[in-house]
Amino acid sequence: MKMLEVVDLSRTFGGLKALNVVNFSINPGEIFGIIGPNGAGKTTLFNLISGALPSTSGDIIFLEKRITGLPMHKVAGRGLARTFQTSVVWKDETVLDNVLLAGYLYRKGGFFRWFWNTNTSRLESSDLREKALDILKYMKLDDVKEEIARNLPHGKLRALGICFALMTGPKMVLLDEPVTGMNPVEKAGMVELLKALRKDGLTIAIIEHDMSTIMNMVDRIVVLNHGEVIAEGPPAEIKANERVIKAYLGMSSSN
Repeated sequence: MKMLEVVDLSRTFGGLKALNVVNFSINPGEIFGIIGPNGAGKTTLFNLISGALPSTSGDIIFLEKRITGLPMHKVAGRGLARTFQTSVVWKDETVLDNVLLAGYLYRKGGFFRWFWNTNTSRLESSDLREKALDILKYMKLDDVKEEIARNLPHGKLRALGICFALMTGPKMVLLDEPVTGMNPVEKAGMVELLKALRKDGLTIAIIEHDMSTIMNMVDRIVVLNHGEVIAEGPPAEIKANERVIKAYLGMSSSN
């Protein structure tokens, strides 16, 4: 059984083909990389898979069930969560409150039920708090749980974004540039966290521009260029692929 299957997936914006008949699959327990030059269609691909955008054509199959066209909250409810290029946080709230708010948003009824303070919501609040604290400890953020989010260094903000996804209890996460902007120590820490998540059973798909990091972390890679798959395989094969080399060497310094 495949964890995720992308079948003939396409997306056009006006006359522009952002993705053109993209096909690949991801196995359970893999760390799967998605690379390509700027404008290759990587984030559009994540937007389609996660339900942030509808596809023009094609199908997305998650755990053998079609999720094509489902909105984001329903995709997340199936066990497929994502992060974004920018850390989406309530920057004037504490780290713990950020994770709790994310949890309320994913629960049926959202965080508005919390404000009514019914017996049910009080029980849910206790349950969510325990879950949030466990996730913060796992992601090595428990020591800053009372810190205001805007005061966090970049690496911890990226980790906080992953906490949001973990609050959905996912089987698979889509990570959009998780180490971008990090220093070498932060990168190494994030790689270890992601490997630990995989070891604990999570399937991970990653968009990343940092080639040294992704090549040493993933099991397989798919390469996009101008919205099309130009290569797929293990890192060693991708490094030696002439089409991949040409696509990257052809990038101008302005991209």
